[in-house]
Amino acid sequence: MSDEHVSFETIKAEEIQFGKNNFLEIAKKKAITEEGENVFLSISRGFFSEMDGEKRKKFRSSIAIPDEKDIIDAVMKAFENVNNAKD
Repeated sequence: MSDEHVSFETIKAEEIQFGKNNFLEIAKKKAITEEGENVFLSISRGFFSEMDGEKRKKFRSSIAIPDEKDIIDAVMKAFENVNNAKD
């Protein structure tokens, strides 16, 4: 197990609010280590705390997607196909 330090930089993020106090964060991020950098897209679900109104993210409800055009295009197409399915 490595004890390598990883820091994250958000390049750009957008939020989509839904429900009473929930949001999705769609972001392009960079993971930075001593060995180099890795850029990826993330989709995270979060909520606004009812106690203090602060944003909280549920990192267990997060997915990272490689920043590769063919993969991003495939994910977007899959979302569209699933969304267009008949009920």
